Amino acid sequence: MKIEILGTRCAKCNLLFKRVEEVVKELGIDAELVKVEDMMEIMKRGIMMTPGLAINGEIKTYGRVVSERELKELIEEEMRERNDND
Repeated sequence: MKIEILGTRCAKCNLLFKRVEEVVKELGIDAELVKVEDMMEIMKRGIMMTPGLAINGEIKTYGRVVSERELKELIEEEMRERNDND
C-alpha cells in the first residue's frame, strides 16, 4: 500500500504525516509513506487546499487533517477492497 501526503512543509501537512505514521504502525501494516511537496504535482492531482491524502494513487481527502479514527477507516477500507480484488 502506498500512502501519500500532498502538501508543503506546513504544520497541518506535518501533523497529517505524523498521524499517518502512527496509524500505520498501530495497524501493523506494510505501507510506503511518501511526502509529495512539489506544488505542480499537487495541483496536477487536483488539490487546491493542502494537506491532501492519497492511498494507492486515489485522493481520499484534502484541505484538512483527518482524525486517527478516519485514517484507520480509510486504510482498512482500502485493505478490504484489495482483498476483494485478489
